[in-house]
Amino acid sequence: MNTKELLKKVRKIEIKTRRLSDHIFGGEYHSTFKGRGMTFSEVRQYQFGDDVRNIDWNVTARYNEPYVKVFEEERELTMMLMVDVSGSELFGTTNQFKKEILVEISATLAFSALQNNDKVGLILFSDEVELFIPPKKGKSHVLRIIRELLEFEPKSNKTNISEALKFLINVMKKKAIVFVLSDFITDNYSDTLKIVGNKHDVTGIRVFDEKEEYIPNLGMIQVEDAETGQLQLVNTSSKKIRHEYWKYHLERVDYFKDAFTKSGSGTISCRVDESYVKKLLGYFKRRG
Repeated sequence: MNTKELLKKVRKIEIKTRRLSDHIFGGEYHSTFKGRGMTFSEVRQYQFGDDVRNIDWNVTARYNEPYVKVFEEERELTMMLMVDVSGSELFGTTNQFKKEILVEISATLAFSALQNNDKVGLILFSDEVELFIPPKKGKSHVLRIIRELLEFEPKSNKTNISEALKFLINVMKKKAIVFVLSDFITDNYSDTLKIVGNKHDVTGIRVFDEKEEYIPNLGMIQVEDAETGQLQLVNTSSKKIRHEYWKYHLERVDYFKDAFTKSGSGTISCRVDESYVKKLLGYFKRRG
């Protein structure tokens, strides 16, 4: 992808996702993810209905009339986007690949954080951490994140969510809002997720294609594993094989839900042809 094409794609993503974050998710994001606590702002004259416990006795004595302390929510937060860039994300049987939906969701979340003056960081992972962008504020930083999401080419096609979570534990010492975006066609990450969930506010966003839920009867076909490159002949006319395919999908979904629930984390599942806007908004409203 040349520079002109990349800038055009970045601009297109920015226009679409910023509109969503400004008009739909801004307020929902603010009410869903709370600040670290209350911090002192100012003193003002006492008004009827004020909590007497907030009276500032020193100022009251000085001016010979009651004054109260005013506190504000300490808003500054840090969002970490952990995005799967393994080979299975380059799959889609409708209008878009899973990767494209992951990019749009990530950009929408990043602009929502930007609108609230929060820091945003990025971890791109396969079976290793491919790229780490430390959290920062500002529009130019968010646009850099979008550029990396669009053009980054991973060294590996495989997936290891646990390794990415271990990296997060090491680099994020303070509490953060963490979104893990993947198709979650893997397991062996529940133990690490529990450790992360004890410290951070975590949400898993599972993006999947309808053909990953079931395989249609197409007779004998050749399929390729997107992560290993292995080719295999599959007789899709066999009911047993179609059932095993469906069963495998359900096992991965159950593992995803169980792992995140037990770690105290939230989950969102979105099919490629569904509206991720409705999914995100519904999740924010339930949590808010």
